[in-house]
Amino acid sequence: MEFLDAEFVQGFIRMADDGWNQGWHERNGGNLSYRVKPKEMESVKENFEAKEWQPIGTTVPKLAGEYFLVTGSGKYFRNVIIKPEDSICMVELDDKGENYRIVWGLVNGGKPTSELPSHLMNHEVKKELTAGRYRVIYHAHTTNVIALTFVLPLTDEAFTRELWEMATECPVVFPGGIGVVPWMVPGGRDIAVETSKLMKDYDVAVWAHHGMFAAGEDFDLTFGLMHTVEKSAEILVKMLSMQSCKRQTIMPDDFRNLARDFKVTLPEKFLYEKSNTAK
Repeated sequence: MEFLDAEFVQGFIRMADDGWNQGWHERNGGNLSYRVKPKEMESVKENFEAKEWQPIGTTVPKLAGEYFLVTGSGKYFRNVIIKPEDSICMVELDDKGENYRIVWGLVNGGKPTSELPSHLMNHEVKKELTAGRYRVIYHAHTTNVIALTFVLPLTDEAFTRELWEMATECPVVFPGGIGVVPWMVPGGRDIAVETSKLMKDYDVAVWAHHGMFAAGEDFDLTFGLMHTVEKSAEILVKMLSMQSCKRQTIMPDDFRNLARDFKVTLPEKFLYEKSNTAK
């Protein structure tokens, strides 16, 4: 099978293009990775031309020998659908999870996303916690979430509660809540470590003044999660532009009733009492 004809590759390209069309990927902003299933790898391996091994910048032993489809460093999301062979690549990890090598893509040179350590460390956490179900990690520069990191307290509790209140489906879509990483220099191991800690509890991590990381089982669920969080943030930004306090909102007992009816578990730490409504 031709590499670009594979269903998982087409799904990857579509998701990248969807993110570009949302306005989340200015210039070369954002990155996407997918942990490839063994059968998918087998279906396209005839197209592989392995390059030299390179250090990952971290160690992910539980991902040893796995293959990942990733966006390239310095590449533009807007070009993924136009010239995918230049914009994305498939990488193989070695038997210790210390090095990677490109086996397809980036035909005009280049490297995988500079956020590869963050992606792989988060993949490792999610693989272990979900018995391998989670396969997608997505980082985007979501405008309204970034705006909120300048005005909301940079705590899991504040972001989760405020975004839950903005749209009724939010506690159903991300019942576990949202984690927040304070501003850190991107692209290195330190921010990867902090994000992977949050991914033990959440499927979404906000990077202050930068964007979001989201994890999910497939392209649709992961994109839908990111889209839902960002839309809720947009509603909150619009509300704050009209009035600094909410006149009415969803209250803690309302959330508990919602959780009961939709059969989800909402952590009580997010259902604290607060006074934020206008009189």
